[in-house]
Amino acid sequence: MIQRKVILWSVIVAMGGFLFGFDTAVISGAEQAIQKYWTLTDVQHGLTISIALIGTVIGAFVGRIPADALGRKKALLIIAFIFLFSSLGTALATNWYVFMVLRFIGGLGVGASSVIAPIYISEISPAASRGRLVVLFQFNIVFGILISYFSNYLIGQNFPDSWRYMLGVQAVPSFLFLVLLKLVPESPRWLLLHQSNRDEATRILQVINPEGYQNDLESIVSTNTEDAKDPRGNELFSRRYRFPATLAILFAFFNQVSGINAIIYYAPRIFEMTGLGKSASLLSTAGIGLVNFIFTMLAIRFIDSMGRRKLMLIGSFGLILTLGLVSYSFYTKSFSGYYVTCYLLFYIAFFAFSQGAVIWVFISEIFPNQVRAKGQTIGSFTHWVMAALIAFSFPWFAEQLGGGSTFLFFTVMMILQLLFVWKIMPETKGKSLEQIEHTLLEH
Repeated sequence: MIQRKVILWSVIVAMGGFLFGFDTAVISGAEQAIQKYWTLTDVQHGLTISIALIGTVIGAFVGRIPADALGRKKALLIIAFIFLFSSLGTALATNWYVFMVLRFIGGLGVGASSVIAPIYISEISPAASRGRLVVLFQFNIVFGILISYFSNYLIGQNFPDSWRYMLGVQAVPSFLFLVLLKLVPESPRWLLLHQSNRDEATRILQVINPEGYQNDLESIVSTNTEDAKDPRGNELFSRRYRFPATLAILFAFFNQVSGINAIIYYAPRIFEMTGLGKSASLLSTAGIGLVNFIFTMLAIRFIDSMGRRKLMLIGSFGLILTLGLVSYSFYTKSFSGYYVTCYLLFYIAFFAFSQGAVIWVFISEIFPNQVRAKGQTIGSFTHWVMAALIAFSFPWFAEQLGGGSTFLFFTVMMILQLLFVWKIMPETKGKSLEQIEHTLLEH
């Protein structure tokens, strides 16, 4: 049975995922109004949309520094403040360059949260329920996306200059996140590894696992001692850690070449390409957020019983089928926009049940305590580099190549992902972080 305090801590920290999702998707409802407000060229517009992702890439790369130096909790407090500052600033900006800087700063928060929040939750979670608890981060990402879509729809119908309200409303959950973080303790694994604070770590482990905390403590101390003996123990790309590093990079790469962020950022535009009107496009986009939310809830139910690998196999087959149908629809122009809407809703369902739920769980599990922050960083960094490239280039490719070729590329990438999952990806369900470490390092 999961202790109530552990659930509470996980839910609070997972609010970083809500802000991650809200900040990522809210721009979809505002991007066309922003382009008109500053009379942006296509290149300037692409840069305006992707600047937050550039910040996200940098945030993911440097997020491990405060996480290791200051602790997971203090790093999360910094992230909450970044979200609050960025949301208020972008809503009030009247200069395009200032707006770009503030979106970039918000991206720093998104990138850092994608590193630190999953690490924290994985480090406080019992092995048998770690999947469900870490998936709370992804659940909150899609919840944030869902709320941002409905928020955009409601604000867009009722407010003049609505894009400012769309961006500014994020200040409310940002402030709440900042306040609630006061209730969570520091990660016991960080306390042992970076502070040698055995007493405080023991107290927190007692809350997490009242009956087996002593075994957990000895296992963590023993593994940390073994890692410390390795002269290259802190080098992520040493031979010792090469396999988990490769897994993280490939997993993050395939997550983005599925086309997920192109669809999230440009959903209204994609639907309008199929012939839907603006209002129907915004409502269809909200439908994507709702399906994403529902199937992430299903993934929470099954990720610890079915395992990470089985979810990925199911999802890979589904993504290949749905992306192929979308590509075919654009090539033939024989189906209405409502057919494409249905295909994309099924696409989101398969993505949420597999990649969306598994990525942050899997990457947070596969690295040893000694290099977990660095490992999460390389996974998140790869994820966001690819996301930035796709968000920046999607409007150009869709315009030059058409929807058919663009979605065909995503389909081929998912075929390659299926081969990766089938031949390479290991299962991690039901094992402690230290057990996973021994298994992967032996590999």
